[in-house]
Amino acid sequence: MSRVTHFEIHATRPQELIESYSALLGWKFTQWAPMEYWLVETGPPEKPGINGGLLPRRGAGPLPDQAVVSYVCTAEVDALDATLAKSGDLGAVPAVLAVPKMAIPGVGWLAYIKDPDGNILGLMQRDPTAA
Repeated sequence: MSRVTHFEIHATRPQELIESYSALLGWKFTQWAPMEYWLVETGPPEKPGINGGLLPRRGAGPLPDQAVVSYVCTAEVDALDATLAKSGDLGAVPAVLAVPKMAIPGVGWLAYIKDPDGNILGLMQRDPTAA
């Protein structure tokens, strides 16, 4: 069974969202150099919950009249390649690859799929040797 282990907020204006979430929820943001990526700490490790990240939105930005634009959850999997292969076999409407497998240096391997309803799901295989 794979658990959600990370979320990502895509921001048109990252600093504004950092300030908003910090003020509203007390979240702490730390830039993960050298990228334009901020790690989000949502609470102490002894309490239930997950941490995430915030990054600049690529593309057109928010679309009017759409409830969900991009707030991506990522599930940890044991074998990314096998999970990606399985995702294309989910019945009448398979998931499709949205972003191919890529290395997150020192963390692992990440890919994004679109579920049959068009929602984005991140899939992460931990591998500290990924480069």
